[in-house]
Amino acid sequence: TWLVAFERRHRIRAYRRLDGPGLYVAAPPGLEAAPPNGGLESLAVLQDGRLFTIAETFTPPDRPELRHAWLGVPGRWTSLYWQPAPGFHPTDAAILPDGRALVLERRFSLLGGFSARLVMTAHDALRSAREGAVLRGETILMLNDAPLPSENWEAVAVTRFGDQTLVALISDDNESVLQRSLLLLFAWRG
Repeated sequence: TWLVAFERRHRIRAYRRLDGPGLYVAAPPGLEAAPPNGGLESLAVLQDGRLFTIAETFTPPDRPELRHAWLGVPGRWTSLYWQPAPGFHPTDAAILPDGRALVLERRFSLLGGFSARLVMTAHDALRSAREGAVLRGETILMLNDAPLPSENWEAVAVTRFGDQTLVALISDDNESVLQRSLLLLFAWRG
């Protein structure tokens, strides 16, 4: 089953086939209040079946440096917060085999262009997260200087291939001649 998060009309759908209809998945409570283009940008499935989601720009009114996040399953969500680096917005998350999360964060400015960072949560961050917890990650990769290209990095994925764990990063060209769609593939060494 493929899980897809949609913005504007904030929702999650489950697709048994990518060319078939999507089934309703109960979204986290409060998601409907997210800005039109600031909803669930990050959606990952933990080994135990729980979902980890982070809103791109949906912030609590008294803590604008945080983003709303949730952990759980439909009907049993735990409300959390994600703390990105200043000026960055979370764009995706993936789960490593040991249960840690990789979160991709992106920043854009007219003068500075794009930059991104890949961060990793602590070993027990998701397992021990309680209502209202603030999660954050340690930077493990910066994507703003050579040899790694600056681009509109939107997606991270983790998969096993043989005895290796692979991490993929994908950029979105937004159908612009000024941007590129790229795929970077890394062998995870832990």
